[in-house]
Amino acid sequence: MQNKLLYINWNVDPQIFNGFGIGYYNLLFVGGLILCSIIIKRIFESEKISEIIYIKLFYYCLAGIVIGARLGHCLFYQPDYYFQHPFEMIFPFSIENGKFILTGYRGLASHGGVIGMLIAIYFYSKKAKMSFLKTLDYVAIVAPLGSCFIRLGNLMNSEIIGKETDVPWAFIFHRVDSIPRHPAQLYEAIAYLIMFIILWIVYKKKGMSLKTGFYFGLVLLMIFTFRFLIEFVKERQVSFEDEMSLDMGQILSIPFILIGLFFVLRKNDFGSIKNSNK
Repeated sequence: MQNKLLYINWNVDPQIFNGFGIGYYNLLFVGGLILCSIIIKRIFESEKISEIIYIKLFYYCLAGIVIGARLGHCLFYQPDYYFQHPFEMIFPFSIENGKFILTGYRGLASHGGVIGMLIAIYFYSKKAKMSFLKTLDYVAIVAPLGSCFIRLGNLMNSEIIGKETDVPWAFIFHRVDSIPRHPAQLYEAIAYLIMFIILWIVYKKKGMSLKTGFYFGLVLLMIFTFRFLIEFVKERQVSFEDEMSLDMGQILSIPFILIGLFFVLRKNDFGSIKNSNK
């Protein structure tokens, strides 16, 4: 093992303003959503789609991502605890000795966020009378960018850490322990940024002329294939995963990878956006 002085010593306070529950994660989460919404707005403008449709899409996606990510963590990773404390599934408070304690949302699951967003977009597309798959394509272009900001938030929180390693760029997360570890959050953030750049280049060259669902399939394939692989250098998030050959994140990634492959490789097109919505 190398001298620990050569590693990156990480001891960032996750709270920006102590006592107000405002942390770097919150700032990065919201900032990522805002940046993604700005990019989608520009895409809609270039496709001559009504701004009203864009605004509604933003609120639907925001609700779906937040609710889905929160419920996903509670149900996939800590069902026993949250079934006994259902209040904490919805509100960022715990009740201890009859007092409300501000805790923030302890856990958001990316798989749950994706599921919540898909459900929200389905209902949005029905109400807006817009192609469900085409809407998914628009959102897919910016999805990796939002994921990048979330993983940077995890880095600031010293959470979702990697396994012990002696690579020169290892991080010592002092708020966790004194062991040099893979900065798994940073690996993911960089990978998601690269994915966004790839999608953006493809969009600038091809626009929305590709078969419907292609962008959606490609982003699922890229994100969840990488998510499956990165789990091998990440610490298990909950104790019950210690007895599993694949952890929960990998198991939940497999269906998304298969769905992504289907939409990327299929030859037929399910349809295109309805002109009446432009």
